[in-house]
Amino acid sequence: MSATRRGVLGAALTAPLLAQFTGTASGTTAAGTLGTVSDGWVEVRWTPRAQEQLDRFQAVVEAVAPARLVTDARGTAIRFPVRSGAGDPSPAKPSKAHGNGRLDGGIAVSTPNGDVRVTELEGVLQDGLAFGRCAVNGVDIGHRSVFRPGADEGLLTTESVALGRPMKVRLAEVPLRPTPELVETFTNTFGGPAFTVDTVLAYVTAEGVYTPPTS
Repeated sequence: MSATRRGVLGAALTAPLLAQFTGTASGTTAAGTLGTVSDGWVEVRWTPRAQEQLDRFQAVVEAVAPARLVTDARGTAIRFPVRSGAGDPSPAKPSKAHGNGRLDGGIAVSTPNGDVRVTELEGVLQDGLAFGRCAVNGVDIGHRSVFRPGADEGLLTTESVALGRPMKVRLAEVPLRPTPELVETFTNTFGGPAFTVDTVLAYVTAEGVYTPPTS
């Protein structure tokens, strides 16, 4: 597998991890205006359409600890602990959620042509798009926005607490659809089209304790 193919495959598989409710680009929001996220996790469950592409490459996906595989009646997912996060989950309007976050662990993908190990996951959620950086086989890479999280389609639940107090936030079953850039890159590299901008490739569920800013 060439370096280009490894990079695209790694980005395609990693991008869903970056679509979490803990994120906006640092530097675009005034200091002190973002809350923090703790005791959190992000779970990514890929759809049968995404599994078709993994099968196409004879790819086997495993979790890199402390992330772990989760299998149930809905399918297979990877759950990642949130190392750190800052942002605004926007309980009143999830589509306005923004912030940045780092996940612990990673994913390892094995194919007949080579292995890909993706770690050091850092994500940004801003203006309804997910992007960020990660390390692929130890090499740092960044990529453009490749997924559109459908936050308004997810199920949002929050604790009832006094204004300004920490509260547990859970945003479940958020669909991820590819951007035109991802569709174009994937098609040019691997042939296709294998999916469109309307294809749901994964669902994300995220949970954590959100502490509002003190100022």
